[in-house]
Formats: sequence, structure tokens, C-alpha cells
Amino acid sequence: MITKPTSIDSTASKMLARYGIAFIWEAHVAAAAAYGLGKLSVATDLTEIAEAAEREWISATEPNVREWSNG
Repeated sequence: MITKPTSIDSTASKMLARYGIAFIWEAHVAAAAAYGLGKLSVATDLTEIAEAAEREWISATEPNVREWSNG
């Protein structure tokens, strides 16, 4: 099935390309901070972006992980 990337997927892709894998952790930390400040919609958005970036990173590195583990 072919799906059209959402704005969240697009944002996640751009941030991952710009800041690397550290972006995933930093977005989760920022989401936790927003949640602590009562900014629930911001926390939700940041979590969704971080999770989209993580899915992209996993799908991009999965072939390399399989190749490495088969040695």
C-alpha cells in the first residue's frame, strides 16, 4: 500500500535529516517538559513527530542491521 506522507512525517523527516538520531531523544524530552507545564497538545504533537522520526530511522537502518547481524 502506498500512502501519502503526512505533515508530521514530513516534519519528522526534515528534523531527522537536519539533527540526526539525537532529534528523537530531544523531541521526547521536550514533549515531557511540555506535558509537565500542562501544554498537552504540544506534548502530543512532539511525541507524534518523535515517533514518526523513529519509524523512519528504523526503516532506513533495518537493512543495515540485518546485514550486520548475518555477518
